[in-house]
Amino acid sequence: MMSVPTRKILVTSALPYANGSIHLGHMVEYIQTDIWVRFQNLRGHQCVYVCADDAHGTPIMLRAQSEGISPEDLVQRIGEEHRQDFADFSIGFDNYYTTHSPENRELAESIYQSLKQNNHMTSRVIKQAYDPVKEMFLPDRYVKGTCPNCGAEDQYGDNCEKCSHTYTPIELINPVSVISGATPIEKESEHFFFKLGDFEDMLKEWTKGGHLQAEVANKLAEWFEVGLAEWDISRDSPYFGFEIPGAPGKYFYVWMDAPMGYFASFKNLCQRRDDLDFDEFLAPDSATEMYHFIGKDIIRFHALFWPAVLSGSGYRTPTAIYAHGFLTINGQKMSKSRGTFINARDYLAHLNPEYLRYYFAAKLTSRIDDLDLNFEDFAQKVNADLVNKVVNIASRCAGFISKRFEGRLAPECADQALYDSFVATGEKIANYYETREYSHAMREIMALADQANQYIDQQEPWALAKQAGKEPQVQAVCSLGLNLFKVLMAYLKPVLPTMAAQVEQFLNIEPLTWQNYPSALLNHKIEKYQPLMTRVEKVKIDAMLNQASTTAAKPTAVDSKQVLKKKGEASIMPTEKEPIAESIQYDDFAKLDLRIVRIVNAEHVEGADKLLKLTLDLGGETRQVFAGIKSAYAPEDLIDKLTVMVANLAPRKMRFGVSEGMVLAAGPGGEHLHLLHPDSGAQPGMRVK
Repeated sequence: MMSVPTRKILVTSALPYANGSIHLGHMVEYIQTDIWVRFQNLRGHQCVYVCADDAHGTPIMLRAQSEGISPEDLVQRIGEEHRQDFADFSIGFDNYYTTHSPENRELAESIYQSLKQNNHMTSRVIKQAYDPVKEMFLPDRYVKGTCPNCGAEDQYGDNCEKCSHTYTPIELINPVSVISGATPIEKESEHFFFKLGDFEDMLKEWTKGGHLQAEVANKLAEWFEVGLAEWDISRDSPYFGFEIPGAPGKYFYVWMDAPMGYFASFKNLCQRRDDLDFDEFLAPDSATEMYHFIGKDIIRFHALFWPAVLSGSGYRTPTAIYAHGFLTINGQKMSKSRGTFINARDYLAHLNPEYLRYYFAAKLTSRIDDLDLNFEDFAQKVNADLVNKVVNIASRCAGFISKRFEGRLAPECADQALYDSFVATGEKIANYYETREYSHAMREIMALADQANQYIDQQEPWALAKQAGKEPQVQAVCSLGLNLFKVLMAYLKPVLPTMAAQVEQFLNIEPLTWQNYPSALLNHKIEKYQPLMTRVEKVKIDAMLNQASTTAAKPTAVDSKQVLKKKGEASIMPTEKEPIAESIQYDDFAKLDLRIVRIVNAEHVEGADKLLKLTLDLGGETRQVFAGIKSAYAPEDLIDKLTVMVANLAPRKMRFGVSEGMVLAAGPGGEHLHLLHPDSGAQPGMRVK
């Protein structure tokens, strides 16, 4: 084996927001990062993996108010949930912390002061969107309206999802406050700005210096063409975060202190570990390495703002930033209405987490392409590769060794050339791990597994066992099979750490590393074999998807209609059960003709903030209905769905056209409306009885 110099590496994943549960889209990143970190440590390097909950911002403040608790209590509760989810997926953080920490406050203040002293900060009075009902300035994502560039409706106040044009909330056409529904007004406020343009030359050199994927570097070049604008790093009270020193009522914008949370988590770890030195890793001339794994949606913060802030405040810049694409489910974007928004806990309730770790590894490359989780392919891939190929090697050989040879392996290798070829492939696989080409590594490992199974098939130990005097051959063949299996598990250990630990116990060996796996186990006693992995069952996938649909239907975020104003503060009251209406007679109810309908088409209504235009198949008859569900559903998520409508409601002439009925939905309103969906087997036109 080649000797590998020891490296000191700090690795981070993007910080999950402390306002909701971890879902499978998140897990792409944490599994990708964890595999890379585990590989580096198996190679003998010192690779430290830190992360934290992103705990600041308006959404967290509002949700805490809606639940009647403090933001600190909310982020602590969510943090505990996140930690458990990550642990159950074997994400091996060295430290998982929070951005709402004394270390992060100290870093935010010191970095801000350094930038200010180095003349990289300025301040000026600006006009912002202000909610006159709630008496608070509105973050960009709390204002929605029509894009001033392309006319796309229902766009957030920072950039258009249709044309990617950026703007301020006030520039939106017909802007609306997401919190109260009021039309925002303009109001002046002093804000603090980071002079990003001061670092244009540095950033041009850095972004082209091999620190980014090529497609990312090319995309960032567009920012230099339009010029690097000053970055607003302040927010007004009320806000949950760190107050800016010397500026009462002004707070650091969450994207200012969130990346500093990487350092804060690492600093917290350094205070508890003698082998780590904070300054050694983060000094501007550090010989160590630092890598950030992120999603493609937050590239500009990490590849422009963050290196500039670090450079301007006397810290080292990242060695590299690795971006990945989004997760789709069965070819579609994750969607609550489609039942494809799957929380980590819903998955864990039914399926082995290492199934997903392997499936993602078999799909991941160094590019930022989106990754699709197709559950039919998922089951086939895991069963074919892990169960039928890898685990099959051990299960075929272990019984012979335990029953006929008291668990002792042969004293010599039956085919040294074959074993050496398995070991020699290690450097190729290592290079794939290093460059994050996990899918190539998995293909290489499975090709070896095929060779191992072919060897066993050719030698037929089950037939040899029936022949007199062939016992030594049976032992030799099965011993080599188990040694080949050991090499495969060493290669798979970054992906399947739990199964690897079980294999180490079964083979009665020290933990596998990239240094010790080449040594064959000869004249070695193993333990009795226990099943290592069972097949993926469709019934469990279905149960998980059903549970995910139920979870997605539960309101989890703040309902903007529940905002109530108290003197001097903005507060959101918890949603209460809607009171039961007055009793009616059965004859009144019997007049309603409720029918199953299929949504043939759904589209936005120009000039309408809440309506979608639905075309409904009523079983041979087509109806047009305007439904106030725009805040809960994207039109494309509704196509071909079954729902229930009031079919005999008198047509109603509206400004946008005639509505020929009403669809039924449940929920408190806003994004928490849920259309009623009949069970499978229902057909358009059927009457609901």
